[in-house]
Amino acid sequence: MTSTEIRQAFLDFFASKKHKIVPSSPIVSKDDPTLMFTNAGMNQFKDLFLGNQVPENRRIADTQKCMRVSGKHNDLEDVGRDGTHHTMFEMLGNWSIGDYFKEEAIAWSWELLTEVYNIDKSRLYATVFEGDQSEGLEADEEARELWKRYLPENHIIYGNKKDNFWEMGDTGPCGPCSEIHVDLRSPEERAKLPGDTLVNKDHPKVIEIWNNVFIQFNRKADGKLEELPEKHVDTGMGFERLCMVLQGKTATYDTDVFTPTIQFIEAKTGKHYGFSYEADAKSDMAMRVIADHIRAVAFAIADGQLPSNNGAGYVIRRILRRAVRYYYSFLDVKEPFLHTLIPLIADYFAGIFPELKAQQVQVAKVIEGEENTFLHTLEKGLRRFDTLGLDNGQIDGGDAFELYDTYGFPIDLTRLLAAERGLQVDESGFEKALQQQKKRSRADAAKAVGDWTTVREGEEVEFVGYDTLTVNHAQVLKFRTVNAKGKDEHHLVLNQTPFYGESGGQAGDSGLLWFGDEKIPVLDTQKENDLIIHVVKQLPADINAPVRAEVNRHKRQATSSNHSATHLMHAALHRILGKHALQKGQDVDDNRLRFDFAHFQKMTEEEILKVEEMVNQHIRENIPLEEQRNVPIDKAKDMGAMMLFGEKYGDLVRVITFDADYSRELCGGTHVQASGEIGLFKIVSESAVAAGIRRIEAITAGKAEAYIEQELAELNEIRQLLKAPKLVAKSVANLQEENRQLRKEVEKLLAAQASSLKGDLLKKAETINGFHFLSARLPLEDSNAIKTLAYQLEEELKSAVIVFGAEVGGKPQLTIVISRELATAKGLNAGQMIRELAREIQGGGGGQPFFATAGGKDVSGLDRALAKARDLLM
Repeated sequence: MTSTEIRQAFLDFFASKKHKIVPSSPIVSKDDPTLMFTNAGMNQFKDLFLGNQVPENRRIADTQKCMRVSGKHNDLEDVGRDGTHHTMFEMLGNWSIGDYFKEEAIAWSWELLTEVYNIDKSRLYATVFEGDQSEGLEADEEARELWKRYLPENHIIYGNKKDNFWEMGDTGPCGPCSEIHVDLRSPEERAKLPGDTLVNKDHPKVIEIWNNVFIQFNRKADGKLEELPEKHVDTGMGFERLCMVLQGKTATYDTDVFTPTIQFIEAKTGKHYGFSYEADAKSDMAMRVIADHIRAVAFAIADGQLPSNNGAGYVIRRILRRAVRYYYSFLDVKEPFLHTLIPLIADYFAGIFPELKAQQVQVAKVIEGEENTFLHTLEKGLRRFDTLGLDNGQIDGGDAFELYDTYGFPIDLTRLLAAERGLQVDESGFEKALQQQKKRSRADAAKAVGDWTTVREGEEVEFVGYDTLTVNHAQVLKFRTVNAKGKDEHHLVLNQTPFYGESGGQAGDSGLLWFGDEKIPVLDTQKENDLIIHVVKQLPADINAPVRAEVNRHKRQATSSNHSATHLMHAALHRILGKHALQKGQDVDDNRLRFDFAHFQKMTEEEILKVEEMVNQHIRENIPLEEQRNVPIDKAKDMGAMMLFGEKYGDLVRVITFDADYSRELCGGTHVQASGEIGLFKIVSESAVAAGIRRIEAITAGKAEAYIEQELAELNEIRQLLKAPKLVAKSVANLQEENRQLRKEVEKLLAAQASSLKGDLLKKAETINGFHFLSARLPLEDSNAIKTLAYQLEEELKSAVIVFGAEVGGKPQLTIVISRELATAKGLNAGQMIRELAREIQGGGGGQPFFATAGGKDVSGLDRALAKARDLLM
């Protein structure tokens, strides 16, 4: 069976068992603050297991895009080294939300594996939970008895809590599990040693392929387990591993999930893939790293997560850069390469995850831009490596960490570069610096989330904020305390609320909660899965009292104006730039709107003006809001409603329209009742976020008016200064031209001054160890003039070391120029030399082996530095 047939067989099987087949949720977790990435198939159903949401279907199946690169499930450093670890992977899963339990789950697992996939029954083993006294948990004898219907007793193995009690994280739904393992060894190997002795022993040919989790507990923040209202089934089968088993391979990378990608890499790089997993088979490892990492990066970007310097974006950037380092170091590829794989990946997944195919040009552009940037950084890092100081042939651990932290060099790349030069690396010093950074990061991110205290059972959260900003008789359902960086805040959940929780790029509401006469300010409103959480500094005296909830009307109106403006602007971008200008992210609050969209070049001033004019035209038309709730998703598609990649839509959606011929989108945010309420729209900036992604920041209503008033006031002030009330632009242009002419005159004077010094300086040059040496303190105050003079003298002296000191802008500056041939022949390095001299002026600097500069604080140290330069060369 091909991998596509294997996937479809799974979905068809569970459809026949009356499961609803649902699409994968985005690989980037957006509504669950406890997760950065979707790391298991059950993530999108977490609220169903916790009882926070009523399921429309109690039987569900899908294939879910997952990623495990951070936190508890950190597989990144193993990827490429062996045949089974991945960053992104598919998880085939079936779920029962309070419907069937162990009997059906085990029976259907057996039926699918043995009757549909035809796996040899004698090769299968099952594990069951042995119990745990410390948790007060008994052994899962029910699962063991059920397995006896299909397997001999020696193929049913007890497993400990580590292997057979599944938990999604430190908190959340959990329960005992029953894993299914398959023995892939040869008949001869199986005859020598029974397979039951190798289950869960990390044997490469006796592997787990499916896990049936019987969810019946919720792990609380204090570590205690509580029974869930209903029992559920959560199963997960690694798609790539299943393909490996069914296709008779010993590594997932050898299946048709990955072989087309590896073959493409072979063809493009001219390297041969040898199917080797030895540590020194670097090119093979590099191909596996690339084949894996490109999938993770591509789908994260397609689902809306751009590479960045923080959060999930930073993880994506790390993965991408790891792939670049491997092809740069081990495949001898020095140009952007990853982006060329996108069409191949997109075609393979088109039938199951079509979002990548639909955006493949855009995704490839983003990746290519990231590759270009990092390849440039790599080159700078290599130059920095050449300037590192040495201590007895060893690179300092702090310097190795700088290469890692600033230039993205992993320690193995630094180690490789050092070995090529006959050097060693202070790895203990590197590890110490790395751990210190991790400690700082953990301290910054430390957040203690308490357990929910339930006040009222069984009620769902109802959001009424589309229709009203006040609720008079709400009740608290539950509350908890959260400590972040030593400060406590409290989270309240009401049964009914007008407060909008931050989601979809729109900021949460603030306002007041009245518990009788007691006023509790709401600082922010957040959304955690389907819970709307009111953030307050203090709890009320009577948590059981009826609650009057009041949203801050001014803030809500301003936020809604900005949100509605994004819809009008999105439509304008499509008409002016083209249909490709799709939203890639937004951040809307009461002060401004920030909107990211796909476009391959900087917008012109004319295009920006046209967008402003079109949006303001539709504002002046005062178009009434047309809001439709609970629209079937297929009907919304037929209506032409715009849908965003990377968003998870349910069966019923909300449609927001401002003129059916102009703007119609799926949206859960708040909006003005008519476009005229926006008042005025003004773009204040347009910039690049990533390759192929642009960002517009804009303001509306009163903020836009204030901005224009400030701009006009500043223009009037300039008019007065120029004494040219009508021709401001012409007057400024005249000033700029006059300034250019004056600069040229100054440069001529500086050049003449430097030239007059050249003859005297040449006379001061002396010979040391067979080359010319010149050091002097110059009366020049221009860095460029000093550099030019140094190079002119080096050209005349030929083989020379030139060291200049000067006071530039009141601060000391040192400059070193070394003839390139001399630097090579004598092993001299201007970058290393300048760092030593910079200590005398209480400063620092760096550069290349033939040119370096340093600045400092202590002018009095210039003469000492110049004298020290001579000593260093003796």
